[in-house]
Amino acid sequence: MRTTKLIIAITIFIVGSISCNDSNKDMENTKEAVVSTFYFIRHAEKDRTDPENNDPELNQDGLGRAIHWAEVFDPIDLDVIYSTNYERTSMTAAPTSVKKDIDVKYYDPKSVDIEAFKASNEGLNVLVVGHSNSTPTFVNNLLEIEKYEHMDDHDNSSLFIVRIIDGVATDIRLKMD
Repeated sequence: MRTTKLIIAITIFIVGSISCNDSNKDMENTKEAVVSTFYFIRHAEKDRTDPENNDPELNQDGLGRAIHWAEVFDPIDLDVIYSTNYERTSMTAAPTSVKKDIDVKYYDPKSVDIEAFKASNEGLNVLVVGHSNSTPTFVNNLLEIEKYEHMDDHDNSSLFIVRIIDGVATDIRLKMD
């Protein structure tokens, strides 16, 4: 009888140990995925009255669109907002920045280190405000493919969304007219 109890106790101990090990493996396999989401927009409509002005502000339509973008991003928990250092991009980012109480970080699209950018924004929801040429290029760099061409000069309503889940990027382009 003692031998039987000893065998049962050892069996329970072994089964319990194996179950714990399996549970640990299951916990490792169900580790939460790292999701980074990037929202890219081009600046809103700029004032075109002075063709020699390289840094115009937004016109009335652009101001309205900038406010509209703030409404679009209202339900999204943004962590960071980037903008190029131009009046039209800063003014486009401003309503969202104020609404979310997030300071805008300025970037130079010509000198973005894409791997460092991805690493520093891993797991975050990021808004990037750029230009008709820099926005598609930035998206392509994140996707690591040449998918998008420069935007039409009057396209101020495209929204590119790039989601990177555990290093795998997917994308969509929406028109937000």
